[in-house]
Amino acid sequence: MFYPFFDSTYILVIIGMLISMLASSYVNSTYRKFDKVMNRKGYTATDVARLILQDSGIHNVGVQQISGDLTDNYNSNTKILSLSQTVADSRSVAAIGVAAHECGHAVQDQKHYAPLKLRIALVPVVNFGAKISIPLILIGAIFFSTTPALVTIGLWCFALTFLFQVVTLPVEFNASKRALAILSDNHILDDDELAMARKVLIAAALTYVAAAVASLLQVLRLFLLFGNNNRN
Repeated sequence: MFYPFFDSTYILVIIGMLISMLASSYVNSTYRKFDKVMNRKGYTATDVARLILQDSGIHNVGVQQISGDLTDNYNSNTKILSLSQTVADSRSVAAIGVAAHECGHAVQDQKHYAPLKLRIALVPVVNFGAKISIPLILIGAIFFSTTPALVTIGLWCFALTFLFQVVTLPVEFNASKRALAILSDNHILDDDELAMARKVLIAAALTYVAAAVASLLQVLRLFLLFGNNNRN
């Protein structure tokens, strides 16, 4: 049956959702696989995090455990490295890879890594843009004859979300690169264990790539829907 009001551009949203779901499924399956492999030296992820911070000369960052599953993060404002319940006390190769990755962010912060600083600076701008973008686009579309610029402003405000995802990519890839180098240089993991940790971190990085692609598709959809207003 033909639906005259079917929005064909919605297929872009569906594609983005599928890509994100596949990436999430892949990282979860990869993590679960290597979460069953315990490191030979018997370190917990918390042990490794504290060891890396100490070895890197970072003494102003605290390590804490938080609730959740793979909710690990580093907060540059509070200088707190948080490890999830499923990671903190685990001795698995996967958990150590995750902890080392978050330490990679702490090292970036210490060394004033430019992409990290840019991402931090973009957070309030992107949050504000995300809040006002859709209202601006809708108001501009409804009252286009009197407020045509609102649509354009709204579209570019929404596009900031894609810019944020793009800036996030080098930050995450670099944190993983630093993590693997630290694990290797400090002989925390043996070579075969390091290869497993690398697979976990690569899988995790793919989720950020998927997020960037999904964001780009959403931006493209809005430009297709409303970007022609200036010409119409």
